[in-house]
Amino acid sequence: MRKDLIQSGNFKQALAKSQNRKSGVEGRTVLPDYKDYILSSWQKNTAILIGSLLLYGVGYLFYHHWLIALVLVPGGGYAPRLLRDYLHNRRRMGLTLQFKQTLFSLSSSLSAGRSVENAFREAVQDLHMLDPEGGGDMIAELNIICARMENGQPVEEALHDFSARAGLEDVERFADVFTVCKRTGGDLVEVVRRTSTVIGEKLDIQQDIAVSIAQKKFEAKALLISPLAMIMFMSLTAGDYMEPMYTGLGMVISTLALGGLFLCYLWTSKIMNIPL
Repeated sequence: MRKDLIQSGNFKQALAKSQNRKSGVEGRTVLPDYKDYILSSWQKNTAILIGSLLLYGVGYLFYHHWLIALVLVPGGGYAPRLLRDYLHNRRRMGLTLQFKQTLFSLSSSLSAGRSVENAFREAVQDLHMLDPEGGGDMIAELNIICARMENGQPVEEALHDFSARAGLEDVERFADVFTVCKRTGGDLVEVVRRTSTVIGEKLDIQQDIAVSIAQKKFEAKALLISPLAMIMFMSLTAGDYMEPMYTGLGMVISTLALGGLFLCYLWTSKIMNIPL
């Protein structure tokens, strides 16, 4: 009787497991979504800790009172968002550059007479030459596209799925042009070549703009840090001279100066935030 119950329980578990597999609940692979970036718990906690310590240091530097400095500590909760935006932009920029290299590889392969399927497989090898470790996102996406082609899925469907997850305008345009050209029987080699040239020139211009802005961003950061460095230098070398700033009206002036410095940070960040 007990053996029958055990067998019945095992059968129910196996049946539930089989149903989950059929419905795709278990063993389902979640493809990456490049429109968003999710921080790990360690990254979030580290960003909050570092942001809180920096704000506490700035508060103590301006007021020389640990209790007032603690008021600024909750602002460290904004640090994960800054880290997420930075990592997200860096990932999308890297994906864009790798996509540009993929277009040039596809254009050269199709011009050499290879089929579309072989051109995508050859693109994986070309990117591996540029990235021997194979850790790039575009290499993973090309492997996904090749695996889908092996399973009989049209390459244009795989490209549209990638463009939907990438959220990049250039990828969406290439997927649309590629689909229309393949369905209408156009000159795929010439279309891919011209498309890759146009998108490549656009990405080159974006890189030139990013390089030009990089120097201005560094100068803006230097100007924001210089008041803090000056206050620290004066506090260490001329403490008696700075003492009135930490009592009475001096604290009001310090608050206005700190607020002005924060507004300058927001202003410069808005000016330098040029979408590419």
